[in-house]
Amino acid sequence: MSNYPLSYKFSWLPRFLKPSLGGDQQGFAPAVAAMMEPAPASAVRLAFVGDISAVANRRAPDCDPAIKALLGSADLVIGNCESPVVERPSAAMGTKLGTHHAMTERFLAEALAAVGIPHEKLVLSLANNHVLDQGIEGFDETVAALKRLGIRTIGTAADGPVERLAVGSLRMGFVAFTLWRNAGAAAFAGRVSMQGDPAQWPRDAADGLDLICAVPHWDWEFRHFPRGETRALARRLAAQGVGLIAGHHAHVVQPMERIGKALVAYGLGDFLGTAFSHQPWPGRIGSILAVDVSADAGTRGAIAAYRLHAFMRLPKGGHERLVPVEALEGRMRGKVEDRLKAIFPSPLVGEGGSA
Repeated sequence: MSNYPLSYKFSWLPRFLKPSLGGDQQGFAPAVAAMMEPAPASAVRLAFVGDISAVANRRAPDCDPAIKALLGSADLVIGNCESPVVERPSAAMGTKLGTHHAMTERFLAEALAAVGIPHEKLVLSLANNHVLDQGIEGFDETVAALKRLGIRTIGTAADGPVERLAVGSLRMGFVAFTLWRNAGAAAFAGRVSMQGDPAQWPRDAADGLDLICAVPHWDWEFRHFPRGETRALARRLAAQGVGLIAGHHAHVVQPMERIGKALVAYGLGDFLGTAFSHQPWPGRIGSILAVDVSADAGTRGAIAAYRLHAFMRLPKGGHERLVPVEALEGRMRGKVEDRLKAIFPSPLVGEGGSA
């Protein structure tokens, strides 16, 4: 039913238990940078978060005030809805074991309140491998629940490959797609966008837009460095005019890359735990990508500055506590900082930046 290669399936558990630092480590960008000097007089702030699920949370998370303040500073928050939003899971046993995802509408609303994200400022992608975990009826229920909550969605096949949203004074396009599916192709067809080939988009898809952002569900899980195929797809997206890419699916933090004027964050990790509740510590590192986009007349849509903010999802009695890396203590902080130094050319902790 799924479209994963056999070698990938065999490697899933070893990589979950010990996320890999292997792979090509050349050509990546710092985790924080000013891309425009001088800074624009007017800008819009985007905050990209990782995968959102209830697998590791029986109730809403605790959230450090610094993370809430960061998310509250954004004009728009974009994330990946990794769990179908249903009241009663149809795949009861798989949901109990954690192989099938599900969260209730109440849990999502309480989680968003806990982390300080207003519904009207949130956009969630439904283009991921777990979106049909509770069947076609669960997909339809998810779409209805998010609409009821006032949360905008991207990544459904019905809305086309490039979806247009106004963010402040800017006109932005969002491209969300998944390369992976856990259900059959027929079930995904017509519901979930799997259109990752920019050559297949309509010619006028980008007309009138100040910036196109891609939100791909790509790459292989639990590997800190993206595969060559993933980086090649990023180059094709950039060549098609995509200026900002924020990826999901790896469940660990991955590096950033500059491709011309485009910025790529290959993997943000999880925002709320999407793997099993007893997860090894490298998979508990998440990140929030804050991007300031110019709204000035001469540079509209250009990325002015960005910064990746790393945090940890610490287990706490059936739910998680979201803590910035700089607020960690003792041996855990040292381990996390060493891992981040192995991924990024410059440190995330204790470094300034305008984003």
